[in-house]
Amino acid sequence: MRLNAVLYGLGAHEAAWRMPESDPRAVTKLPFWVDVAQRAEAAGFDGLFLGDVLTLQAGADKHLSDAMDPIVIMSALAAVTSRIGLIATASTSFDHPFHLARRFACLDHISGGRAGWNIVTSSNALEARNFGLDAMPDHAERYARAADAVDACLALWDSWDADAKIADQQSGQYLDPAKIRRVDHQGPYVRTAGPLNVPRPPKGRPVLAQAGSSEAGRAFAAARADIVFTVQSGLAEAQAFYRDMKARAVQAGRNPSELCIMPGIVPIAAATKDEAEARLAELNSFAVLDHLIAKGSEFLATDLSKLDLDAPLPRGLIDQAGNQASQSRVAVLVGIAEREKLTVRQLLARLASGRGHLLAVGTGAEIADVMEEWLDAGAADGFNVMCPVLPGDIQRFADYVMPVLRERGLTPS
Repeated sequence: MRLNAVLYGLGAHEAAWRMPESDPRAVTKLPFWVDVAQRAEAAGFDGLFLGDVLTLQAGADKHLSDAMDPIVIMSALAAVTSRIGLIATASTSFDHPFHLARRFACLDHISGGRAGWNIVTSSNALEARNFGLDAMPDHAERYARAADAVDACLALWDSWDADAKIADQQSGQYLDPAKIRRVDHQGPYVRTAGPLNVPRPPKGRPVLAQAGSSEAGRAFAAARADIVFTVQSGLAEAQAFYRDMKARAVQAGRNPSELCIMPGIVPIAAATKDEAEARLAELNSFAVLDHLIAKGSEFLATDLSKLDLDAPLPRGLIDQAGNQASQSRVAVLVGIAEREKLTVRQLLARLASGRGHLLAVGTGAEIADVMEEWLDAGAADGFNVMCPVLPGDIQRFADYVMPVLRERGLTPS
């Protein structure tokens, strides 16, 4: 079972920053990141996974709004960790492949081959305006550009042979020019001559992760990704997604075992089930309703403030969502509401708790039961663990869940 610790803000819960245990100013302080990373590494996580957004989001006055550059953070963490993977998010919509390839190659070198790239296409119109665009290109075009950009990065990483650097001080020969080549990538969206001015990454290239679950996102991940970060809250839908992605990998000419399916899980672990439920209730009590309404409206492309919060969610929201919304997230949230017969208010609480990801509340053994069931049932190869509050819930996961997973032989001892 592969496990990544997802680091974003002060935790996966919208109210994490308001919890008495939290320092709401911590995300701009390096000791916070070092603490979280070292706890995750000591606990036995395989990787750190840091998301990103390139805008001050709507409703920024009601939630933690800082978004630190993932490459900067992961570069700092490379110096204070030794084993754990460092997966940073970067958008193909707003950065040139030469920059992307160079930065991730540098991270891979300074970390000793631990770099990963979470490839995103971006969908927020506010991000578009920050880069001089009036609106985001449509969904299909964003993924077409992403494929072109990733192909260019792969070519740039491959522009040096592993032994191209001679660095012979006596002869004065630093590089073997025969082992470095131009790439002359001429794609439909990006062009780059190459070669890269950084040697080949230690493992050839960084690990590639991708999080879209739309048709275009699935096709992209099946062809290029090593890790798929997916959003499912029910076992049956997770199994269907898993089967589909493995089949697509085969169709793309790959060994399906090369594609690691990792749903997000939001664990709320405690010594007893009652204590875990009480912690969830406490977290939800600190959530700001106005912000949740704004966030839910953004996800669902519907003004939820005009709805009766104590009535069921109206049907047909997926059709109304529009091409610019996060399509897979819309489907998940609407599916949760319909399957569990939630009111709008109850759905907003679920949104606060992890934006539609699998919510697991209970003892270490109960949470491990859920994770093991998904692994054995062909629904996951591992999990992106989205702790509600950082660093406290990483420590709770380490104390309550990890020992059970190790005892069952699901993670290395």
